[in-house]
Amino acid sequence: MSRELSKLNDDFINDYFLDEDHIDVSKEVNLVLSIANSLRGAYEAERYKDVIIPMVIIRRFECALEETKDKVVELYKKDPNKPAVFYERESGYPFYNTSEFNLKNLLNDSDNIASNFENYVNGFSGNVKEILSNLDIYNQIKKLDKSNRLYTIIKKFSEVDLDPRTIDNHKMGYLFEDIIRRYSENVEAGDHYTPREVIRLLVDVLLAEGCDDLLTGDGKVCTVLDAACGSGGMLSTTYDMLKRRNSGVDVRLFGQEILESSHAICAADMLIKGQDIRNIRGGDPEANTLTTDCFENQKMRLVIMNPPFGTPWGGKDAPSGQEKKVREEHKKGLNGRFGAGLPATTDAQLLFMQHAVNKLTSDGRAAIISNGSPLFSGGTTSGESQTRRWLIENDYIEAIIGLPGQLFYNTDIAIYAFIISKNKRKDRQGKIQLINAVDMFKPLRKSLGKKRREIDLESRKNIVKLYSAFEENEYSKIFPNEEFLYKEYAVYEPLQRSGSLSLENIKKLEESVLFTSNSHIFNQADFEELQEMNPRNPEEEKKYQKYLKGKKYTDDVIDALKENASDKHYDDLSEFQDLLKNTLKDVDGHSASRLNNILFELTEIDKNAVIQKNRKGTIELDTTTRDTEIIKLSQNVEEYFNKEVLPHVPDAIYFYEYDENKKNSKEKLGAEIPFTKYFYEYQELEKSEKLLEEFLKIEKDLSNSLLDLMNRRSSDE
Repeated sequence: MSRELSKLNDDFINDYFLDEDHIDVSKEVNLVLSIANSLRGAYEAERYKDVIIPMVIIRRFECALEETKDKVVELYKKDPNKPAVFYERESGYPFYNTSEFNLKNLLNDSDNIASNFENYVNGFSGNVKEILSNLDIYNQIKKLDKSNRLYTIIKKFSEVDLDPRTIDNHKMGYLFEDIIRRYSENVEAGDHYTPREVIRLLVDVLLAEGCDDLLTGDGKVCTVLDAACGSGGMLSTTYDMLKRRNSGVDVRLFGQEILESSHAICAADMLIKGQDIRNIRGGDPEANTLTTDCFENQKMRLVIMNPPFGTPWGGKDAPSGQEKKVREEHKKGLNGRFGAGLPATTDAQLLFMQHAVNKLTSDGRAAIISNGSPLFSGGTTSGESQTRRWLIENDYIEAIIGLPGQLFYNTDIAIYAFIISKNKRKDRQGKIQLINAVDMFKPLRKSLGKKRREIDLESRKNIVKLYSAFEENEYSKIFPNEEFLYKEYAVYEPLQRSGSLSLENIKKLEESVLFTSNSHIFNQADFEELQEMNPRNPEEEKKYQKYLKGKKYTDDVIDALKENASDKHYDDLSEFQDLLKNTLKDVDGHSASRLNNILFELTEIDKNAVIQKNRKGTIELDTTTRDTEIIKLSQNVEEYFNKEVLPHVPDAIYFYEYDENKKNSKEKLGAEIPFTKYFYEYQELEKSEKLLEEFLKIEKDLSNSLLDLMNRRSSDE
């Protein structure tokens, strides 16, 4: 890295990180939570959020509008039919309220407080009413009124100071995050609220390269997408950090969120920021990123996302119709969003990652949180492996950062950050940087749920420096893309088997899976179950008749073999095969494939037996010995087998099992990123003598303690 670039990064770190001092919202959070205590008896504890979240939003809007509220009401009285833009201009925000009520003066008429409160809510502009309606505010008003809690809740919230001049958007984001966390301990697996310090790290890395045009000058448009935006923490933090770097940049935020309550909070925050909340889609199934791209014609300069871990996109646990739509999108190939591959239906993370890449502009960058699964799950031809292959072959992966565990509020698993770029700087092209930051954290003095650690300022500086320097050291490894691509080679042993028609072997065949648990021939358990059924439906009767034929076949085979039983040993498989063929030729239902299966059941691998060859003299393969070896594209295949395989299996036969001329032949070219392997350090185990010495010392100390205890008991008696 040049001295100029190094100085640029140092200046960036020195000037920028200092703005990110810890923000303390404990006072405001405790005040809101104390209000929640007023709901005891009327609501179950886990439902407190149904009241608290909309009331926080209402109070936030009320505080924001307070200075201009009277002017808006006066304008509305003069002409209630004016277009919304006039009221917005007067309020100073893209929302307003035309009601004469506020939370404080609602208290003046306790007898009519419920109807007046509804009138107050209805006075908000349409965009705010939609948010509050999605949070079921009208039903909550009725419920609070019925339980005699409405007056108390309104009174207490009227005293909470959420004025944007006192609590800016950044601090309000923390307040929302903390309140959500308190009520998300039982959140569904995979839905994890991203701590702000993690988001800041991601934004720091995104802005560290390829974004100079966004950080200087006025009027540059920066589109930012979070396609799993939750309550908007990632969008809000990205907005704040961009604006702090360059107040002249025009940041336009886009988000999709399927959960109504989370979407409402996000939309509320975006309104305060002056964002167009038509770009914050959610609260209904149409905002499901897996089924719908809500911004189909809009590409994004930045994508930042923490998609849910282990959430199914298909199967019985997925939303109705979702799997069908995902598969339809996949059929579009690379003209669609999921053309690279479909992962296992139990985890949608790599679908979100494909969506992120699809949304990027030609100079776009993305930061995506994941667990370990997208790094290595799936076999060679699986959707997971093929998606990784697509990401690597197109040179999209710039870096992967391994982050500490115990960072999230409701999961303590290790997480990773994928840094994606469609326009890598020249020295990064064709390479992937792995950064091991698992030990870069500060322990919290007090746990917050499962969150016991945070990425403190110093750690964040170090991680960004490692990324920007793009140099190898104990925490940073740099590899060519080919390091993570591999071919799967098939490995067989020659066909060498021996056997006999001994009664012992025949008994093994009779009790084998082939003859007792084979749905194609005979399944004893299924057959007995079908026998007990009366009546049987047509499908069951068809299956029963098939098993009757199968039972007759297996009985006839065993009878024929027993009639020709012999202890004669055959070490030439072809001779033994001829014997079996002749013995079973009159058995009804016999076939070449069934003969081959029986042949293998009656024989075993024998390295002293005759090696079988076909008519061309080529050695035949024993299919029961099939194994596979994963070999990187960067490795020499012959050298690998000479070192890793042939010393253990000297007669191994290996080849790349793919024929491009065959219709159903799949290329066994895949990708995996075994991140931890590259940073593993062997630690020598304690010597057995030392362990024994320690054990004997413990045993001696324990014996002395027991003896001392017994002596004291004796003296007491």
